[in-house]
Amino acid sequence: MNDPAAPPPDAAGSPAPGLPDRDRAVLAMERRSWSGPGAKERAVREQLGMSPVRYYQLLNALLDDPRALAHDPVTVNRLRRVRDEKRTRR
Repeated sequence: MNDPAAPPPDAAGSPAPGLPDRDRAVLAMERRSWSGPGAKERAVREQLGMSPVRYYQLLNALLDDPRALAHDPVTVNRLRRVRDEKRTRR
C-alpha cells in the first residue's frame, strides 16, 4: 500500500518503525470522506478484508496507541474528540 502519510523507509528500504500496515490502512480509511450510508462499510470489507465491527474495534484501540498519534495526529485527535463528546453525552 502506498500511503503518502506513511513515514519514509529507512536506508535498507523497509518501512520506518511504528504502526503495522493494517493499522496505517485503518487510519487512512478514516481520513477519507464517504459519499453515503454503507459506502465506508463496503470499503472496509473490500479493501481491508475485515468486518465493520472488527474495523471499529481496531480503530478504537488505535486511538489510545501513541504510535497512531505520532503517525497521524490530526486524524487521531479528531477521532478522540468525537469519542469524548459521545461519552460526555451518555
